[in-house]
Amino acid sequence: MSTPAPSPAAPPHLDADTLARLVPMSAAVDALEAVLAAGLDPAAEAPRSVVDVPGGQLLLMPSATVSYTGVKVATVTPGNAERGLPRVQGLYLLLDGVTHAPLALLDGIALTSLRTPAVSGAAIRHLAVPDAERLVVFGTGPQAWGHVEAVRAVRPALRHVDVVARNTDRVAAFAERCRAAGLSAAAADADAVARADVICCCTTAREPLFDGSLPPDHATVAAVGSHEPDAREVDARLVGRATVVAESRAVAERECGDLLLAAAEGPFAMDELHTLDALVRGEARPTEGRPRLFKSAGMAWEDLAVAAAVYERWVADGS
Repeated sequence: MSTPAPSPAAPPHLDADTLARLVPMSAAVDALEAVLAAGLDPAAEAPRSVVDVPGGQLLLMPSATVSYTGVKVATVTPGNAERGLPRVQGLYLLLDGVTHAPLALLDGIALTSLRTPAVSGAAIRHLAVPDAERLVVFGTGPQAWGHVEAVRAVRPALRHVDVVARNTDRVAAFAERCRAAGLSAAAADADAVARADVICCCTTAREPLFDGSLPPDHATVAAVGSHEPDAREVDARLVGRATVVAESRAVAERECGDLLLAAAEGPFAMDELHTLDALVRGEARPTEGRPRLFKSAGMAWEDLAVAAAVYERWVADGS
């Protein structure tokens, strides 16, 4: 009688505190830039599956390299705000790239809250003016805070944050959090973009948040709040003025309402779009005298790059 093979050990669960300890924002930005500089092609990525379910959406986001394979299972539940629960939830399963043995299970909320602003940080590093000091943030949730951290990681001259959101209590708490981190901060209205060096849009808005004629010609805008073709945070006026960068052409044409709606209204053509990998490799550069816009919808390779960085640091630390 043969002896049964031993059951494989359960993969470790790397929670939010572990992710924050092992890979700070600056390291996440570097991990994303490294995979792009090494030749990763976001255009080759399989599209994520988005399934409508009662009360929201289920997203499946697989990605693979020669070293790792991984998949994020995430949910988007708009009604969770009223329940005191996160709008986005999920888990990330990291596998070995050759054997596909499970390596780790990561907190999906923490991973998303890290990788999304880190992607913006990678773009802002190549788009924003070097001495950027003033940031306007739309939103007060985890992504808004992550973007404060990301901008600060790549533009250490940052000194002031204007916070724009509807809930005055949350705005006050967010501004206080910025002050506790050593920045000046204040509640503001949308017109604050006229004085901004960097603008981060981290909301669930489906209509433009500000007048696109207001940002200065040197300003950089990161819009990350939507992944639907009929939703946008920035208007056609800004898109038409700007040097525009997105994660990939296919994603932009499928999911980026900020760009698709601007193209439909006339001031922008999709063939004017630059991609993030070209920007990181120095194959694309912003045009002087025009604002710079990075539109992100989120891609699975980003989760994999940051998850792999977390796992490798976890192994190296002997955690």
